[in-house]
Amino acid sequence: MDSFKKNLEQKSFDVEHALSMYANSFCTLPAEYIYEKEILKEYEDVIKRCHIYMIGYLSKAALVDIKQDQRKLKVECNVAGETKIIELEMPDNYTLYFDDESGYYVKDKGGNKRLTPKEYINSLLSKHLEFDVRYIGQAYGKDGNRNALDRLLKHETLQKIALLPKPDNTTLSLLLLEVEPNNKLVTAMNPFAKNKNNYGLRIKVGLDKLFNTTEQERISLFEAALIRYFHPQFNKEFKDSFPSTNLKVLQDCYKKDFSAVFAEIFIDELPFKLRSEKIGVSHYHCAKHNLHIEKEREAFFYSDS
Repeated sequence: MDSFKKNLEQKSFDVEHALSMYANSFCTLPAEYIYEKEILKEYEDVIKRCHIYMIGYLSKAALVDIKQDQRKLKVECNVAGETKIIELEMPDNYTLYFDDESGYYVKDKGGNKRLTPKEYINSLLSKHLEFDVRYIGQAYGKDGNRNALDRLLKHETLQKIALLPKPDNTTLSLLLLEVEPNNKLVTAMNPFAKNKNNYGLRIKVGLDKLFNTTEQERISLFEAALIRYFHPQFNKEFKDSFPSTNLKVLQDCYKKDFSAVFAEIFIDELPFKLRSEKIGVSHYHCAKHNLHIEKEREAFFYSDS
């Protein structure tokens, strides 16, 4: 506790604010599908809200065989070149069938089709699939009328990546993300700070910053935070600095004087785990960055080292 208090006493302000953002919906598809207009119509509603995109390599997965062993279905799959056996429990009196038209399915004792195993298998496979992030970008037109897919249709980097050799047992894929439109403000209050005279004022200023941060600014901050976190192979901007003062929108965000920014990806329905060459595989990712290099402003990340 003494070292913790000493650390707090070295901070400048009694109140610091962080902007917290997270992705709340998504669309994922093979890279070549961006030219398939009929297929994309199915995902049109969510795509138009997605301004962040990731280009990466997704593990290949294929169903090899399904066999019934009493009340269990034993499913053999090939995931990224490795054989996986997945077991599914079945109710009594259910029987596995297969035909060329329907594929695998299960009937009850009355002959009624009850289950298509493929739907459940896809859910279970998500525990084994990995999306290797190689590029992150954003698209935001006037009033948000330009989405990630619009950008990708004319994207030179995507075309260059598509021409490169892929890692074995992967497919070039896309992940489009919608950033939650409601900002969250995380506030740290420090009773031991050097400056304790403007407590109420700094809380009000923080709320003003929150409600005056535009959607375009949030998208830019979210993109920059993820790039700084994942260090994707094909990104150059933002890779070693955060945020970049070369872009006016991020420069304006910097002037709002947030102490830190959080950008999270934690979507239960995401059918794979994310990783990069720098970041290990996980279903949950949180990019956490201080926006000021001075140690006395680092209110949200404590270390006793």
